[in-house]
Amino acid sequence: MRGVREAVRRHGSVRLRLALMSAGLFLVLGTVLIVAIAAASRSGSAVHVTAVSSGAYGTQILTRSLDDPATRLLIQQHNADDAHLLAISWVLLVLTAIASIPLGWFASGWMLRPLREITERTRNITAGNLHERLALVGPRDEFTELGDTLDELFGRLETSFDAQRRFVANASHELRTPLTLERTLLQVALADPDVSAVTLRAVCEELLASGREHERLLEAMLTLASSERRLEHRSRTDLAVLAAAVLATPRPEIEAQELSITTDLQPSPTEGDSALIERLISNLIDNAVRHNVPSGHVEVRTASTDAGAVITVQNSGQPIAAGEIETMFEPFRRLGVARTGPDSSQHGLGLSIVRAIANTHAATVAARPRAEGGLTITVVFPAPRPDRAPEAGDRS
Repeated sequence: MRGVREAVRRHGSVRLRLALMSAGLFLVLGTVLIVAIAAASRSGSAVHVTAVSSGAYGTQILTRSLDDPATRLLIQQHNADDAHLLAISWVLLVLTAIASIPLGWFASGWMLRPLREITERTRNITAGNLHERLALVGPRDEFTELGDTLDELFGRLETSFDAQRRFVANASHELRTPLTLERTLLQVALADPDVSAVTLRAVCEELLASGREHERLLEAMLTLASSERRLEHRSRTDLAVLAAAVLATPRPEIEAQELSITTDLQPSPTEGDSALIERLISNLIDNAVRHNVPSGHVEVRTASTDAGAVITVQNSGQPIAAGEIETMFEPFRRLGVARTGPDSSQHGLGLSIVRAIANTHAATVAARPRAEGGLTITVVFPAPRPDRAPEAGDRS
């Protein structure tokens, strides 16, 4: 019996297990019923045996004691008949349970038919045809709910794969352009037999500058990739403290464009990775400074509301169409600057990193163009849990 159970556990399908389980339950419940009937029959036996006799004087009720030999013989015969009947009933029950196995096999197969369909259609969906869906029809049950859940999963995977393909294509383009420029500089320098030390020095300086741009691009790509992972550690922090630290970092572009910085930093406690949140705030401010106009302004506000901890960065700048807002958060998208434009320091990953960090912290990002030009970006972080005590190293 143990060998049968082991074989079923290792090799038996769900269909076989359902069939055996239904037969086993039928056998157990039938046995319990037979035992209950037998117990009730024995408990109903009387201490005396009552017989009915009819004669010339009418019907008479005779009560015989159990000590009477005839009575004992009658009781023994009755018990033997009961035992024989119970044995036959149990044998028939076992045969019926065995016969129910194939019936349970066909019944469970009919019930599991939608699951086999889901399995076959899911097996045929690969990275090349993620646009296909199961689209199960029929009554709402566990199988249709499973199909709908898988369709939603395929939709998310399709979106993720498309974004990954675009990211790889854009990253390849961003890396190929400066590499081509570096190769051209080296080829021109080596092809000139009268090249001077001054020229070689200038080429080396340009190569070093291009290498620094490569480092910044790779660092931004690594930050974007790390921002999309699940947080392993959360600590209590304050957006106002992080924003003040970011604003204290010198930015030559602010003086070069003669920008005015306005701040309103109210306490805004939240939970998360302080380094990532500080990078988010830094990218928001860098974006506001970079896409600004001479003598423009940048406004940074933090506040604690019922919705959570809020940071808002607003800047002046060129008018932005509402239809371009969503594309600004895609990797390597730059408004008003071509990929091969003169400002090679703009890789178009700043707002992509902002959205990735916000999604990791379950925060929401909303961007709104200003009528007079520029942009207003608001990020709302969840409020910290009231039962969580600040940890050592928390920045608040």
